[in-house]
Formats: sequence, structure tokens, C-alpha cells
Amino acid sequence: MKFMKIGTKPDTFCTEEATRTVISDVPSDLLIQINNISYLLHKLQFPLVPKCGLLQRLCSDSGDSEKVSIELHDIPGGEDAFELCAKFCYGITINLSAYNFVPAFCAAKFLRMTESLEKGNFVPKLEAFFNSCILEGWKDSITTLETTVKLPEWSENLGIIRKCIDSIVEKILTPPAKVSWSYTYTRPGYTKKQHHSVPKDWWTEDISDLDVDLFRCIITAVASTYMLPPQLIGEALHVYACRWLPDTTRPPPQTDEQFMEKNRRIVDTIVSMIPGDKRAVCVGFLLRLLIVANYLGVSPVTKTELLRRSSLQLQEATVNDLISPSHSPTDPEFYDIDLVVTVLQSFLVLWRRQSPAAASASELNGSSAQFLGTMRKVGKLIDSYLQVVARDANMPVSKLVSLAEALPDIAREDHDDIYKAINIYLKEHGDLSKADKKRLCRILDCQKLSPEVRAHAVKNERLPLRTVVQVLFFEQDRDRASNSKVAATHDHHHKHKLMPSQSQSQELFSTGKQTVPTSRELDIHHGHGHGKLKLGAADHHDKFTSSRGDHSTRRTNVTGKKDYPLHLQTKRSDGKFPVGTERKVVSSTEIQEQVEHQLETGSGSKLDAKKMIQRGSRSDHGRDKGKDR
Repeated sequence: MKFMKIGTKPDTFCTEEATRTVISDVPSDLLIQINNISYLLHKLQFPLVPKCGLLQRLCSDSGDSEKVSIELHDIPGGEDAFELCAKFCYGITINLSAYNFVPAFCAAKFLRMTESLEKGNFVPKLEAFFNSCILEGWKDSITTLETTVKLPEWSENLGIIRKCIDSIVEKILTPPAKVSWSYTYTRPGYTKKQHHSVPKDWWTEDISDLDVDLFRCIITAVASTYMLPPQLIGEALHVYACRWLPDTTRPPPQTDEQFMEKNRRIVDTIVSMIPGDKRAVCVGFLLRLLIVANYLGVSPVTKTELLRRSSLQLQEATVNDLISPSHSPTDPEFYDIDLVVTVLQSFLVLWRRQSPAAASASELNGSSAQFLGTMRKVGKLIDSYLQVVARDANMPVSKLVSLAEALPDIAREDHDDIYKAINIYLKEHGDLSKADKKRLCRILDCQKLSPEVRAHAVKNERLPLRTVVQVLFFEQDRDRASNSKVAATHDHHHKHKLMPSQSQSQELFSTGKQTVPTSRELDIHHGHGHGKLKLGAADHHDKFTSSRGDHSTRRTNVTGKKDYPLHLQTKRSDGKFPVGTERKVVSSTEIQEQVEHQLETGSGSKLDAKKMIQRGSRSDHGRDKGKDR
């Protein structure tokens, strides 16, 4: 920090009540009133009036009266700035620095202490100090600019603000290798002794002390040169936000509206200066700004812009970025889940707008696959967030379900994470009603659970019985489908063994012996020789997973033959369907009806449901073996 010392005489100003007097043998003949302070000074015995053009004019207007009284209530800087000018005129020692330069210079200009009145007057001395010392220094320029807040109009008109900003911007644009002045850098993990090179963002912390309007002027000037990357601009905004914005973990002050309005203006200004480059700021910073904006109640325009920017980078966020306390007096829960729902909805709007093809998993190709990957990352993020907020004792089921259901189906490759969130919620809310449990578990797709999670779900007594039954049925159908594939592979190999080769066929026909099996014999062999009906485990699985299926649809079974609906299949000679086929369809239906009956009456348990499914499976297997016999 640079200083300038002017004058050699000791300070002879003394105070008595609200009056300041210069100790002298000469009686005072000049009374100057500034606010509540009265100064008893001298007109001609000391060079006060000769050095001040304004006082010369005011004294001349008062005539030849022995004692003159002047009011200077509108002097910039008040009584402190006037006293500096008065001491300069009396030759009393004063120290000038970046802290008191602005009021002293403005007061000297107001009193017209210029070179035209006397050589070496106060104004030219202050101008020399400003140009040679303050503007040449880094921190001096910032401190001087900071003091202009108290005298903005005078500082603007005298060019102090413009010159300070130009000096600061020039130093910011200096290559880090050429930075030789002192600066403030207190980031965690950084010490000047360990780092000999100057960090690229060395300037961000010092300018964060400025008023938001002055800060905006500097950032706008730096950004307009396009000499610094957008990331540095974003870092400066981040440092400023950390310096001034309030802590959102505390309730907002209800009575200090001035505090709230000041911080709203800071948020609006920061958001308006965020560079358009997507990499300029991280999504964590955007979400923090959004949380603060929601905390302060900023303008809808600012919120909308923050939502848009946050949505564009949501896949890069972490769970900690989304966590924020709720300050709504009507919501008892701790976490602000409504804000996360809003961000997710904004993301989905942009996602569908940018990639309509990615909205359907069946149309994925090229860039659409990339959008699907983005959606899967967001799905993982939301499910992890749900596991955190599920521990909130005051979190209602409706909000948890609304956030879980906001994600499209393709966002979740599996439902393991959402199962964990449901399990945590059920564990923390032991008094949850049956209706709420069903509502919560309805978002779970049992077919998308991994084998480990399904094994846990079967033994999880917190889950509703209906959910456990769904898991068991799916597990049973999965086993049947697997057995069906094994049997189909065995039939395929057996068929090739029965069919003669081309040379054998030619030999048989050449001898006049027609021993090739007929198509009916092959049908009998495959339909009965191995005990496999056309309505096997795979067909049962199709009907169960698609709400009993569409019996009027024609399908192709594993042997390559067309499988018609039951009412189009060949009947026996007595006009009835094969007994094994009828009973197999009825068996699965009976099991479901019995389980549903237990669910309605409340007489069943998880063990009962599992045993019923196993008995149904064994009875079906027995009927198949009986048909083989």
C-alpha cells in the first residue's frame, strides 16, 4: 500500500463539544458549519481562503463583516474530507493513501483548490499521487475503487472509477508469468512457498471485495477482450458468490428486507454474466445458485435461466449438489425435493426437444444412444438422491413417488437403486399404512431386479405381500423359460438325428422304399415323445409379463412351427382339447387366484405364497410326465 505525507506542522486542531478549533494566538474570524460540526478558522492570517476558490467567493459575497459564517453541508466526504483540506492549508501533516484519497480529492475539487489559485495546491498534488502511485499498484487500485461507493457520482464525474477499472483490467490481462505485484490467494491446498508459478486465477479473490456493480464492470470489460478463457470468468463469478451470498442452511432473516434485496441483486448480476460456453461453470455451482435463488426469492427470469443451464449439465451433477434444506413454512420435510423435481422436469423437456428419437428405446442409433447414456446417468443420480431423502422422517410418500415416476422407463437399466430407496423409506417409516406401501412399491418393476436384489426382496418383510408375490412369480417364470430353452435345444438336436441325410434319402427312394417319417409322425414325436406341449413355460411367461397376453395373436414356437391360439389348435377325435394343455393353463390361473384371495383376506404370508407357487410348478411337471406315459 502506497502513502503520501504532506505538511510538516503538528496537529493543532482541538475539539470542544461539537466545535473544532485551531490553537492559535490569532482569534478566529471564519465559522464553517458542516453537519453538526462547527470549525472556527481564519480568513487571511492563514492561507485557507487564498487556496480555496469556493471560500474566496463566499467570503466576498458576505461583505466586509469582521466574522463570516458559511455552511458547507453538501461538501463531498463530509467533515472528515474538509478537515484534510483545512489541515493542508494550515501546513499540518496529513497522510494520504488509497483509503482516504477519494473523499480528499472530491472535497478539494469541491473547494476549487486548483493550480490556478496557487502553485502546488492540493488538487494537483492529489492527482500526481493518484496517477503515479495508486493506479500503478494492484491492491491500491482496488481499494480506491472500493471507496468510490460512498461518492459514486463525484467519482464517476471526476474519472476515478474509469481510471481504476482500466488499471485493474490491464493487470488482469497480464500473463501470469509477468505478474510481480502482491495479490491475495487463500485457496485450500495452495501456498506460495510450494508454488513458484502464479495461478491463472490469481486476481479473482481480490476483486471479490468490490461492490457488485463495480465487479460487474470489471468482469464485463475483461470478458469483452476475449483474451481469457470462459472458465476463468466462471471462476471469478464462483469466488464472488462464495464471498457474498448467504448460507442456505440457515433460515432467512424475516425482517431484514434490505439484506435480502441486496443478495437478490447479486444473484441476478452473477447469472447475467455467466458465459455462454457450457464449460464455463460447473453444474454444482449452477445448482448452488439455484438453491440460493430459491432461498432468496429472486425474479422468475433468473430462476428460469438457472433452470435451463442446470438442466443442460444435470448428468454431471452429484448427489451433494442436489441436497438443499427446505425453507418453506408449509413443508415440514428437511430436504427441498420440489426443487429437484423442477430441475428434472426441465431436463426432460430439453432432452425430448434435442433428441426425439431417444425418447423411444427401440429407435436408438448414433447420437440417440449418446442421449440414452445421458438419461441413464441422470437416472442413477435421481435414484441415489432418493436414497438420501428417504431417510427424512417427514418426507411424504407422494413427493418421493412423484420424483421417482418423473423419470421415463429407459432412464433405469435396472431397478436395484430404486429398490434400495424404497427399502430405506420403509425402514425409516415403520408406521406407514398399507395403502402408502402399495403406492410406494407400485413404482418398482420386479422384472428389472438383479438376482441378488430379488433374493433380498423375497425375504424382506417390510414389502407388501403383493410385491413379494410378483417377485416370486417372475422368478418362477424365469426358471420355466430357462428350462424351455434347454428342452428346445434338445429337441432340435434330436430332430437332426431322426432326419436322414440327402444321400440316404436318395438311396431309399431309388430302392422304392418310402421310409421317411411323415409330417404327422414328426409332430407326434415332438409333441409327445419328449413330454413338451406347445403351451410350454415360455408361453406362460409371455402371458404373465404382458397382462395375460393376447390369445388372438399368432406366434412361432422354438421348433420353428407356427403356434396358433388355443381355439384354433387341432382337437382330439372326441372334439376336446388335450387334457394336459387344459389343466396346465388352469393350474397357473388357480395359483394366482389363490394368492389374490389371500391378499384380499389377509390370511396368507410370504411363505404361503412361495409354497403355492412351488406346488403349482411341481403339479405342472407331474402332468407333463403323466402325459409322456
